[in-house]
Amino acid sequence: MLKTKGKTMQRILSIFLAIATTLAISINKQGIYEGVKKVEDVLQFNVLIMAILALGFFIFYQKTKQEKIHPLKKVLAILFALCLLIGESYAKIGAWDLVFENIPLFLLSVFQGICYYFLFIRIFSLIDQALKKKSSAPIKIKNKYLNTFITLFKKHPFLVSLGLMLLFWFIYMIAFYPLVLSNDPSFQIKQFFNVKTKYIDYVVPLNPNVNLTAHHPVLHTLLLGGFIKLGRLFGSDNFGLFLYAICQTLILASALACTITYLYKRKGRLRACFILLAIYCLVPTFPFYAMAAVKDTLYTSFVIFYVLFLLYLTEEKNKKISWPLLLLLLLNMILVMQLRNNGVYVILLSFPFLLLYRRREVKQILLLGAVFVVALGSNSLYNNVILPYFKIPAGSIREVLSVPFQQTARYVKEHKDEVTEEEKEAIDTVLGYDDLAERYDPELADDVKNNYNRYTTKEELKEYFQVWFAQFLKHPDTYVQATLNNTYGYFYPNTHNWYLYDGEDYSKLITEDNLVDYHYNSLGGLRIALSAYGEAFPFIPILGLISNIGFQTWLLLLCTVYVITSKKKRYFIILMPLLVSLLICFVSPANTYFRYTMPYIFMMPFILCYTTKVLKKDDET
Repeated sequence: MLKTKGKTMQRILSIFLAIATTLAISINKQGIYEGVKKVEDVLQFNVLIMAILALGFFIFYQKTKQEKIHPLKKVLAILFALCLLIGESYAKIGAWDLVFENIPLFLLSVFQGICYYFLFIRIFSLIDQALKKKSSAPIKIKNKYLNTFITLFKKHPFLVSLGLMLLFWFIYMIAFYPLVLSNDPSFQIKQFFNVKTKYIDYVVPLNPNVNLTAHHPVLHTLLLGGFIKLGRLFGSDNFGLFLYAICQTLILASALACTITYLYKRKGRLRACFILLAIYCLVPTFPFYAMAAVKDTLYTSFVIFYVLFLLYLTEEKNKKISWPLLLLLLLNMILVMQLRNNGVYVILLSFPFLLLYRRREVKQILLLGAVFVVALGSNSLYNNVILPYFKIPAGSIREVLSVPFQQTARYVKEHKDEVTEEEKEAIDTVLGYDDLAERYDPELADDVKNNYNRYTTKEELKEYFQVWFAQFLKHPDTYVQATLNNTYGYFYPNTHNWYLYDGEDYSKLITEDNLVDYHYNSLGGLRIALSAYGEAFPFIPILGLISNIGFQTWLLLLCTVYVITSKKKRYFIILMPLLVSLLICFVSPANTYFRYTMPYIFMMPFILCYTTKVLKKDDET
């Protein structure tokens, strides 16, 4: 009797939650905000779609059991719910007014938030249940060809993975020969040949005859230009660029192959390894960026290697670290810092966690500490001695001030009548005041920060920040909104700013004045077909989430919370470089910018597979 009554109550609760969740998803708050009159306009979906959604949610709630949830997971559920509410508002109207404009919208948002919270709690319960189950049985294949492949993979996981990736990526290498040069690498090539670009106008030159700056990593600029010069030895700039593309593709594919190899050798799970291999081979994001000359591809590759180093050193605690490994680690850390200007923060904010974890191993901690100090020291020597010696100016300080500059611009746009003459003067000295409101783009700081006065003194910058703080005290909500508007895409999965460096011909940037002979081949139709696949991929149900920025951020936070709340807290160390990469996105100039997220998006398939295996109850490590 009691059992039957319990099932009935569970069914009633499931029906209630299913209807409530469906309504929460279906409410058209933008329509309400704009004053729609018809009842049907208050909902985003028709009755049939809502019925299907409700049925799906009912089945989900019926099949999942409410389990005891760790408090930190409850916090994460609240955070995800807020991400959906705030993200939707900024994606639709560029402000948080869909949540806070009036009492009806606020109450609707509270209702939505509660529904989202219970939905995420049930999802976490489902994950907890899955982690308690034993791992699936090993793959049993009767096909002799597949068995031959599996045997070969077991003997040579790295080479097999690398070979298959290169095989699947080969069509991209042919189609986009020699490689894709977008704006940034094109300007870098111009700088290599000492052609004046906009970047020299952002800084105070150290020598009027030197047009190279450290706005982009100088090492990467030298690599691009060096390969062009190498190609000229063979009579072709294109061939030199293709040699660069081959090297970059090999490095990225090797980094990804290492993740598969490590997963197999540590966990021996063929199914997970083959899932990773399929993702790397078939998801177009990987080969497209392998053929794009942006600095982020090489940088991401060495971040992947760095995370694997951290993972190995975390799992091999109390074991002697060989000198070759230490030297490779040092080289890798240096390259992470040299291939992207903010790479130093990835090292600086993550490696100390490894030192703290191994603090009881006196000799090993001294060696690792020495590597850390030498890596940071070499980076400081490079930036403060070597670059100035060659009269190469550092990048402008404006690159790290996108957040306050955007806040000031929004303040001027919304509260222009409240700005005093003294405040105008301080702002004008740094950013230019008269057209600042017109230059403000809520999702891209370039038009604001690019007008930064390169001759600004420390005293003038100090006066600006005094004004910045005074205006913050007057309208803190404006500052918060400016930052949310410039970052919501990094935590809201339902927005897309998808782009690929694909078939567009950027050649005009570097072919003017016969600087570089760069051109695509005649396979335009193939480029169009591959580009169409790449552009469409993010919109493929479920699979498209692999390249969805907001969703991948959620996965990173989910892995972090599950590691922290488990007995495997040491694996938080390997998540730190990715979390730092995420934090860098939040102070970047652009919203939902895929290049900035590459370190954690490219690494996430491996992280998800590995942490899942680590967190399984039958895992012995």
